[in-house]
Amino acid sequence: MKVLITGATGLIGKELTSLLLQNGVSIHYLTTSKRKIENKPNYKGFFWNPSQGIIDENCLMGVDAIIHLAGASISQRWTNSYKQEIVESRIDSSNLLYKALKSNPNQVRQIVSASGTAIYPNSFKAFYNENSPEISDSFLGNVVLKWEESVDKFKLLDVKVCKLRTGIVLSNSGGALPKMVQPIKFGFGAPFGNGKQVQSWIHIHDLAALYFFAIENDLGGVYNAVSPTPVSNEFLTKTIARVLKKPIFLPNIPQFIMKLVLGEMHVLLFENKNISSQKAIDQGFQFKYKSIERAIENLY
Repeated sequence: MKVLITGATGLIGKELTSLLLQNGVSIHYLTTSKRKIENKPNYKGFFWNPSQGIIDENCLMGVDAIIHLAGASISQRWTNSYKQEIVESRIDSSNLLYKALKSNPNQVRQIVSASGTAIYPNSFKAFYNENSPEISDSFLGNVVLKWEESVDKFKLLDVKVCKLRTGIVLSNSGGALPKMVQPIKFGFGAPFGNGKQVQSWIHIHDLAALYFFAIENDLGGVYNAVSPTPVSNEFLTKTIARVLKKPIFLPNIPQFIMKLVLGEMHVLLFENKNISSQKAIDQGFQFKYKSIERAIENLY
């Protein structure tokens, strides 16, 4: 099997690339940096620039499936210009891939695209699955909606579309977890708000495994890429502290303080998203890290 990956040099992409190569999958990857292009027997890089509509179409040669991870990070302050970049980086890259497939002979049968649980509204009552019709009217909810629409177009080319709506990715190499760990490590950790908001998370190993599972089993449709055991922010904070053997003695951090520190992005810390991963489990996927304690212990 040969797979084309976008975003292969990012946090999730690196983990996934390693897993695929270990399992004998050949990789083509697209990068916006010419100095990151490598040419090895099972690992070949190709240049693209989605904002300028440039792509090396040789990247499609022999490719059976595309894994589409490319998109600007959401963990940077959301200025108006950066919010535009968050949207455009996802839509432009999807559109360029679509145009390349439409214009060139290829054997691509499936695209597995990153997506986000931000599409579900903030709610202390709802338990969301992939069939939940509600869509968040937040900035990120709108981003995910447009992102998924841009990927759904591939169905017009008889390409099976699979979308993995990803929760908080736990990794010690980047993303949200190191930012949670740092204040706790220095004795300044505390839950956010009342701490009762449920947060749906996934260990990076399980996320990479789910992408591999999706291409191995030719999955189509939407899947929630989250652990079967969501936890409250308070429980998550206290679990990190327990693993690091650090006390939590400060009062909970009010929302207005985080708004001053992070701006609009602070909403990610306070939203309640209780999300089901039962659909992936019903397909036969097995999570290695179901409990938050085991996940944090593995990473730290």
